Amino acid sequence: MEPAAEQQQQLRSLRDFLLLYNRMTELCFRRCVSDLNHRLLTRREELCLDRCAGKLVRCNHRLMTAYVALMPSIAQRRAADYEASAARAQEAPAAPAAPDASPDAAPGASPPALAAAAGGGASPGPAGAST
Repeated sequence: MEPAAEQQQQLRSLRDFLLLYNRMTELCFRRCVSDLNHRLLTRREELCLDRCAGKLVRCNHRLMTAYVALMPSIAQRRAADYEASAARAQEAPAAPAAPDASPDAAPGASPPALAAAAGGGASPGPAGAST
């Protein structure tokens, strides 16, 4: 199963590379080639294409370097956010039971107190009843 997943990843990488290459080729062609009446490129068109492609390759290299440098911190932040949301999801079913346990305290309480009692305003029921 693992070799199939690796092969799929390689195919995705190849596809992404070819899409990038095709976009770069089209962009540089549109920018640099202005006369299609000749079979060969002019010297000016060749220089323009070399500069255009070189600039895009260098830009892509810098972007990928920055991406590789930032990816560990982004992955760590996503993992922390996922863990926090999972913890909130586990606490959410227990939070609405607390305001229902003491109905006398809810009518006299202020809206911020209700939001705090309801677990940060996660349930719209008690907050909507006080307005």
